[in-house]
Amino acid sequence: MHHHGYLWTGPKERFDDEALRRPPHPEPPPPPGPDDPAAERLFRRYRDVASEFPVVDLPPLETAYWLIKPRSLIRGSWSDPEEAAVWLGERLDEFASRFANDWEREGGWLSARVDSAAERLRCGGDVSLGVYLEHPAFLSLAVVTCSPNSGRGELPCPAAGNGGQGSGTAQVV
Repeated sequence: MHHHGYLWTGPKERFDDEALRRPPHPEPPPPPGPDDPAAERLFRRYRDVASEFPVVDLPPLETAYWLIKPRSLIRGSWSDPEEAAVWLGERLDEFASRFANDWEREGGWLSARVDSAAERLRCGGDVSLGVYLEHPAFLSLAVVTCSPNSGRGELPCPAAGNGGQGSGTAQVV
């Protein structure tokens, strides 16, 4: 078992585009009939989302789906869950001055998030944290357990070309 870290920050409006943050339904809508503009729009939207979801950098609604995103989005890999949690804490510290809420900048809040993340990762779970930043922006951090993922074991490891194992230290990419 190992873990991959992901980070996304951007405009809140982009983060709110949930259609691009969820996998498309396994069954596409039926092809539209003639003179049915609503069905044509639905069919085109489904096709667009089906092609964009696996490659768009937006955080998926279900954390495990980071595993199907491009390898280039991985910010680090670890075999030690404690080191993955430290990475989360470092990223939170890095962005803390931009947090929209003062109480989230407090050391107690930050350390509680890191401690909770370490515990969850030790148990083989995934961790996903989101924080509103100033200028309505959003920070999304995730650490996904891989090989296998406890919630979505069918999803392949994006680092399988490297044997699928983290080194125990952050592999920053």
